[in-house]
Amino acid sequence: MSDATDGFPLGGAQTAPFLPVAASPRASTSRVIADALRTAIVEGTLAPGAPLRQDAIARHFSVSAIPVREALRQLESEGWARTAVHKGATVAPLSADEAREIYEIRSALESLAIGLAIPLHTAATLRHAETLCREAEAELDPSLYVTRNEAFHMSLYAPAARPQLAEMIATLHRRGERYLRLKFGLPLYKHESDQEHVALLDAVLRRDIPTARSLVTEHLLGTGDLLFRFLTERASAEAAQVKQRRPRGRPARTTSGAESADEPSS
Repeated sequence: MSDATDGFPLGGAQTAPFLPVAASPRASTSRVIADALRTAIVEGTLAPGAPLRQDAIARHFSVSAIPVREALRQLESEGWARTAVHKGATVAPLSADEAREIYEIRSALESLAIGLAIPLHTAATLRHAETLCREAEAELDPSLYVTRNEAFHMSLYAPAARPQLAEMIATLHRRGERYLRLKFGLPLYKHESDQEHVALLDAVLRRDIPTARSLVTEHLLGTGDLLFRFLTERASAEAAQVKQRRPRGRPARTTSGAESADEPSS
Protein backbone atom coordinates (compact mmCIF):
# COMPACT_ATOMS: atom_id res chain seq x y z
CA MET A 1 0.00 0.00 0.00
CA SER A 2 3.09 2.27 0.10
CA ASP A 3 2.55 3.33 -3.52
CA ALA A 4 -0.98 4.54 -2.86
CA THR A 5 -1.58 8.13 -3.78
CA ASP A 6 -2.95 10.66 -1.32
CA GLY A 7 -4.44 12.76 -4.11
CA PHE A 8 -6.18 12.57 -7.46
CA PRO A 9 -4.82 12.55 -10.09
CA LEU A 10 -1.11 11.92 -9.55
CA GLY A 11 1.03 15.00 -9.77
CA GLY A 12 -1.59 17.03 -11.57
CA ALA A 13 -1.14 14.91 -14.68
CA GLN A 14 -3.70 15.13 -17.43
CA THR A 15 -4.34 11.40 -17.24
CA ALA A 16 -4.04 8.83 -14.48
CA PRO A 17 -2.83 5.38 -15.65
CA PHE A 18 -4.76 3.48 -13.01
CA LEU A 19 -8.20 4.59 -14.20
CA PRO A 20 -10.02 3.83 -17.47
CA VAL A 21 -11.53 6.48 -19.68
CA ALA A 22 -15.29 6.90 -19.31
CA ALA A 23 -16.16 5.93 -22.87
CA SER A 24 -18.36 2.88 -22.41
CA PRO A 25 -21.79 3.21 -24.05
CA ARG A 26 -23.12 0.34 -21.97
CA ALA A 27 -23.22 2.16 -18.65
CA SER A 28 -23.95 5.66 -17.45
CA THR A 29 -21.00 8.01 -17.10
CA SER A 30 -21.48 8.31 -13.34
CA ARG A 31 -21.43 4.52 -12.97
CA VAL A 32 -18.25 4.19 -15.03
CA ILE A 33 -16.58 6.85 -12.88
CA ALA A 34 -17.77 5.16 -9.67
CA ASP A 35 -16.52 1.77 -10.87
CA ALA A 36 -13.11 3.22 -11.77
CA LEU A 37 -12.72 4.94 -8.41
CA ARG A 38 -13.89 1.83 -6.57
CA THR A 39 -11.29 -0.27 -8.38
CA ALA A 40 -8.55 2.21 -7.50
CA ILE A 41 -9.63 2.13 -3.84
CA VAL A 42 -9.81 -1.68 -3.70
CA GLU A 43 -6.37 -2.04 -5.30
CA GLY A 44 -4.89 0.54 -2.95
CA THR A 45 -4.01 3.10 -5.62
CA LEU A 46 -6.24 5.55 -3.78
CA ALA A 47 -5.33 5.21 -0.12
CA PRO A 48 -7.66 5.59 2.88
CA GLY A 49 -8.11 9.29 3.54
CA ALA A 50 -7.08 10.33 0.03
CA PRO A 51 -9.04 13.34 -1.27
CA LEU A 52 -11.49 12.73 -4.11
CA ARG A 53 -11.47 16.16 -5.77
CA GLN A 54 -14.43 16.69 -8.04
CA ASP A 55 -12.62 19.08 -10.38
CA ALA A 56 -9.65 16.75 -10.87
CA ILE A 57 -11.88 13.75 -11.47
CA ALA A 58 -14.02 15.71 -13.92
CA ARG A 59 -10.91 16.81 -15.85
CA HIS A 60 -9.60 13.26 -16.01
CA PHE A 61 -12.83 11.89 -17.47
CA SER A 62 -13.56 15.01 -19.54
CA VAL A 63 -17.00 15.38 -18.03
CA SER A 64 -18.94 18.00 -16.12
CA ALA A 65 -19.20 18.03 -12.34
CA ILE A 66 -22.68 16.48 -12.37
CA PRO A 67 -21.76 12.81 -13.10
CA VAL A 68 -18.80 13.13 -10.73
CA ARG A 69 -21.09 14.23 -7.90
CA GLU A 70 -23.42 11.33 -8.70
CA ALA A 71 -20.50 8.89 -8.65
CA LEU A 72 -19.26 10.20 -5.31
CA ARG A 73 -22.75 9.98 -3.81
CA GLN A 74 -22.93 6.36 -4.96
CA LEU A 75 -19.55 5.56 -3.41
CA GLU A 76 -20.55 7.24 -0.17
CA SER A 77 -23.77 5.22 0.00
CA GLU A 78 -21.72 2.04 -0.43
CA GLY A 79 -19.21 3.02 2.26
CA TRP A 80 -16.26 3.69 -0.05
CA ALA A 81 -16.12 7.45 0.46
CA ARG A 82 -16.88 10.02 3.12
CA THR A 83 -17.95 13.62 2.68
CA ALA A 84 -17.38 16.39 5.19
CA VAL A 85 -18.63 19.97 5.05
CA HIS A 86 -15.99 22.35 3.66
CA LYS A 87 -13.60 19.42 3.13
CA GLY A 88 -15.15 17.48 0.27
CA ALA A 89 -14.98 13.74 -0.31
CA THR A 90 -12.20 11.42 0.80
CA VAL A 91 -11.60 7.68 0.60
CA ALA A 92 -13.17 6.04 3.66
CA PRO A 93 -10.69 4.54 6.14
CA LEU A 94 -10.51 0.84 6.86
CA SER A 95 -12.44 0.09 10.04
CA ALA A 96 -12.25 -3.00 12.22
CA ASP A 97 -15.78 -2.37 13.49
CA GLU A 98 -17.17 -1.95 9.98
CA ALA A 99 -15.49 -5.14 8.76
CA ARG A 100 -16.98 -7.19 11.58
CA GLU A 101 -20.43 -5.67 11.17
CA ILE A 102 -20.49 -6.30 7.41
CA TYR A 103 -19.88 -10.00 8.00
CA GLU A 104 -22.35 -10.17 10.86
CA ILE A 105 -25.09 -8.84 8.60
CA ARG A 106 -23.99 -11.09 5.75
CA SER A 107 -24.19 -14.12 8.01
CA ALA A 108 -27.84 -13.42 8.79
CA LEU A 109 -28.89 -12.65 5.22
CA GLU A 110 -26.95 -15.46 3.58
CA SER A 111 -28.17 -18.03 6.09
CA LEU A 112 -31.71 -17.05 5.10
CA ALA A 113 -30.87 -17.12 1.39
CA ILE A 114 -29.23 -20.53 1.38
CA GLY A 115 -32.15 -22.06 3.28
CA LEU A 116 -34.57 -20.72 0.68
CA ALA A 117 -32.40 -21.77 -2.25
CA ILE A 118 -31.49 -25.38 -1.43
CA PRO A 119 -34.90 -26.95 -2.23
CA LEU A 120 -34.89 -25.18 -5.60
CA HIS A 121 -31.43 -26.15 -6.80
CA THR A 122 -31.22 -28.27 -9.94
CA ALA A 123 -28.47 -30.53 -11.25
CA ALA A 124 -27.35 -27.70 -13.54
CA THR A 125 -27.20 -25.04 -10.82
CA LEU A 126 -25.30 -27.40 -8.53
CA ARG A 127 -22.74 -28.15 -11.26
CA HIS A 128 -22.31 -24.42 -11.78
CA ALA A 129 -21.71 -23.87 -8.06
CA GLU A 130 -19.14 -26.68 -8.01
CA THR A 131 -17.26 -25.08 -10.89
CA LEU A 132 -17.22 -21.68 -9.21
CA CYS A 133 -16.03 -23.22 -5.93
CA ARG A 134 -13.04 -24.84 -7.69
CA GLU A 135 -12.21 -21.61 -9.52
CA ALA A 136 -12.23 -19.58 -6.30
CA GLU A 137 -10.02 -22.14 -4.55
CA ALA A 138 -7.45 -22.07 -7.37
CA GLU A 139 -7.41 -18.29 -7.78
CA LEU A 140 -4.27 -16.55 -6.51
CA ASP A 141 -4.90 -13.04 -7.84
CA PRO A 142 -6.58 -10.97 -5.10
CA SER A 143 -8.71 -8.94 -7.50
CA LEU A 144 -9.97 -12.00 -9.34
CA TYR A 145 -10.48 -13.93 -6.11
CA VAL A 146 -12.86 -11.27 -4.79
CA THR A 147 -14.96 -11.68 -7.94
CA ARG A 148 -14.84 -15.48 -7.89
CA ASN A 149 -15.66 -15.63 -4.17
CA GLU A 150 -18.76 -13.50 -4.68
CA ALA A 151 -19.81 -15.52 -7.73
CA PHE A 152 -19.59 -18.77 -5.74
CA HIS A 153 -21.60 -17.43 -2.82
CA MET A 154 -24.27 -15.91 -5.05
CA SER A 155 -24.59 -19.15 -7.05
CA LEU A 156 -25.65 -20.91 -3.84
CA TYR A 157 -28.47 -18.39 -3.29
CA ALA A 158 -29.61 -17.69 -6.86
CA PRO A 159 -32.34 -20.39 -7.04
CA ALA A 160 -34.17 -18.69 -4.16
CA ALA A 161 -35.26 -16.02 -6.65
CA ARG A 162 -35.37 -13.27 -4.02
CA PRO A 163 -34.12 -10.21 -5.94
CA GLN A 164 -34.23 -7.76 -3.02
CA LEU A 165 -32.38 -10.18 -0.76
CA ALA A 166 -29.82 -10.82 -3.50
CA GLU A 167 -29.31 -7.08 -3.98
CA MET A 168 -28.68 -6.52 -0.27
CA ILE A 169 -26.16 -9.37 -0.18
CA ALA A 170 -24.40 -8.10 -3.30
CA THR A 171 -24.14 -4.61 -1.79
CA LEU A 172 -22.48 -6.05 1.32
CA HIS A 173 -20.07 -8.03 -0.86
CA ARG A 174 -19.03 -4.78 -2.54
CA ARG A 175 -18.61 -3.00 0.79
CA GLY A 176 -16.45 -5.87 2.03
CA GLU A 177 -14.13 -6.08 -0.98
CA ARG A 178 -11.31 -4.07 0.59
CA TYR A 179 -11.45 -6.20 3.72
CA LEU A 180 -11.59 -9.53 1.91
CA ARG A 181 -8.37 -8.68 0.07
CA LEU A 182 -6.59 -8.52 3.42
CA LYS A 183 -6.91 -12.30 3.69
CA PHE A 184 -4.29 -12.61 0.97
CA GLY A 185 -1.79 -11.31 3.48
CA LEU A 186 -2.79 -14.29 5.63
CA PRO A 187 -2.33 -17.36 3.33
CA LEU A 188 -3.28 -19.87 6.04
CA TYR A 189 -6.68 -18.27 6.48
CA LYS A 190 -7.26 -18.16 2.74
CA HIS A 191 -6.72 -21.94 2.71
CA GLU A 192 -9.11 -22.40 5.63
CA SER A 193 -11.72 -20.31 3.87
CA ASP A 194 -11.44 -22.50 0.77
CA GLN A 195 -11.97 -25.61 2.88
CA GLU A 196 -15.05 -24.03 4.44
CA HIS A 197 -16.39 -23.36 0.95
CA VAL A 198 -15.99 -27.04 0.08
CA ALA A 199 -17.82 -28.13 3.24
CA LEU A 200 -20.60 -25.64 2.55
CA LEU A 201 -20.99 -26.83 -1.02
CA ASP A 202 -21.14 -30.44 0.18
CA ALA A 203 -24.03 -29.58 2.52
CA VAL A 204 -25.87 -27.91 -0.36
CA LEU A 205 -25.28 -30.94 -2.60
CA ARG A 206 -26.77 -33.14 0.13
CA ARG A 207 -29.65 -30.64 0.50
CA ASP A 208 -28.92 -30.47 4.21
CA ILE A 209 -30.48 -27.12 5.04
CA PRO A 210 -29.66 -26.94 8.80
CA THR A 211 -25.99 -27.81 8.20
CA ALA A 212 -25.66 -25.42 5.26
CA ARG A 213 -27.16 -22.55 7.26
CA SER A 214 -24.91 -23.30 10.21
CA LEU A 215 -21.80 -23.53 8.03
CA VAL A 216 -22.40 -20.29 6.14
CA THR A 217 -23.03 -18.48 9.43
CA GLU A 218 -19.84 -19.82 11.00
CA HIS A 219 -17.84 -19.11 7.84
CA LEU A 220 -18.89 -15.46 7.66
CA LEU A 221 -18.75 -14.70 11.38
CA GLY A 222 -15.30 -16.28 11.51
CA THR A 223 -14.08 -14.11 8.65
CA GLY A 224 -15.48 -11.00 10.33
CA ASP A 225 -13.78 -11.84 13.63
CA LEU A 226 -10.48 -12.54 11.83
CA LEU A 227 -10.55 -9.20 10.03
CA PHE A 228 -11.57 -7.37 13.22
CA ARG A 229 -8.58 -8.81 15.11
CA PHE A 230 -6.19 -8.17 12.24
CA LEU A 231 -7.21 -4.53 11.79
CA THR A 232 -7.29 -3.87 15.54
CA GLU A 233 -3.80 -5.31 16.01
CA ARG A 234 -2.49 -3.39 12.99
CA ALA A 235 -3.91 -0.13 14.28
CA SER A 236 -2.30 -0.73 17.69
CA ALA A 237 1.05 -1.50 16.06
CA GLU A 238 0.89 1.64 13.91
CA ALA A 239 0.01 3.77 16.93
CA ALA A 240 2.98 2.32 18.81
CA GLN A 241 5.31 3.11 15.91
CA VAL A 242 4.09 6.70 15.79
CA LYS A 243 4.67 7.03 19.52
CA GLN A 244 8.19 5.65 19.20
CA ARG A 245 9.05 8.12 16.42
CA ARG A 246 7.81 11.12 18.41
CA PRO A 247 10.80 13.26 19.43
CA ARG A 248 11.43 13.33 23.17
CA GLY A 249 14.16 15.96 23.47
CA ARG A 250 11.87 18.98 23.31
CA PRO A 251 8.26 19.29 24.45
CA ALA A 252 5.62 20.20 21.89
CA ARG A 253 4.46 23.80 22.14
CA THR A 254 1.30 25.60 21.22
CA THR A 255 1.31 28.59 18.86
CA SER A 256 1.62 30.88 21.89
CA GLY A 257 4.77 29.11 23.01
CA ALA A 258 3.19 27.36 25.99
CA GLU A 259 3.96 23.73 26.60
CA SER A 260 1.35 21.31 25.30
CA ALA A 261 -0.66 19.47 27.92
CA ASP A 262 -0.18 16.30 25.86
CA GLU A 263 3.61 16.29 26.33
CA PRO A 264 5.63 15.92 29.53
CA SER A 265 7.52 19.01 30.68
CA SER A 266 11.30 18.88 30.72
